[in-house]
Amino acid sequence: MRAHNIAVNDCESSFHRFTLTVQLEKPVSREKPIVTLEAMRLHARQRQTEIRARLDEFARVRERADDEELLAELVFCIFTAGASAKMGLRSIEAVRSLLKSATHEELANALTGVHRYPRARSGYIITTRDFLKSDCDLRLRERLEALADNPDACRDWLVHTRGSKGLGYKKASHYLRNIGYRGYAILDKHILRSLYELKVIDSPDPPATRTKYLAVEERMRIYASDINLDFDELDLVLWSMKTGEVLK
Repeated sequence: MRAHNIAVNDCESSFHRFTLTVQLEKPVSREKPIVTLEAMRLHARQRQTEIRARLDEFARVRERADDEELLAELVFCIFTAGASAKMGLRSIEAVRSLLKSATHEELANALTGVHRYPRARSGYIITTRDFLKSDCDLRLRERLEALADNPDACRDWLVHTRGSKGLGYKKASHYLRNIGYRGYAILDKHILRSLYELKVIDSPDPPATRTKYLAVEERMRIYASDINLDFDELDLVLWSMKTGEVLK
């Protein structure tokens, strides 16, 4: 299988601060490797530099991103629900200049042919934007930093406000990780399957409630401590083992 790397530069947005690998040929097998402790330790050593560099990029977003970029990061996470990270990246570039003022119809038109759910995701953007305008006048940096000392409250704010329609605990965790807040597990299918194969959890099924999500997250946190691996690094180690990439 051949692959070309497209390096996208000259942009302050965190969406452009990594190399996107475009697969030109389908892999011979779609089977995902079974995750074992030995394989995971080897993978963690082999990709440690890349994984730590990605986490450093996320940290720099928290240090310097303005409110517009923080909103764009939030919309990116909305786009990736039920879609790939690459589709999310293409989608955010299609609407970046429209986020603060476009109508539902304008957003849907811009996303047609780019995202698989153009109207539904446009609706989520409008609902989220309207809530954030009323809650914090779109001053996301100020609002997030005010909640930063209470990580659970910060994530709960994103999930429980009806304004953040399209964000459950997985996507809220994804967003917070991408903007440099640490200590959140992104329990997508790849992470859950990996934890199940490692016998950390009894089922790979997505946790359906807050209590269940936090319980799985805590088991993952304890496991990371037991094997002496940074919790945030573990998330990216497991995800890259299943996907072959260290993306957002």
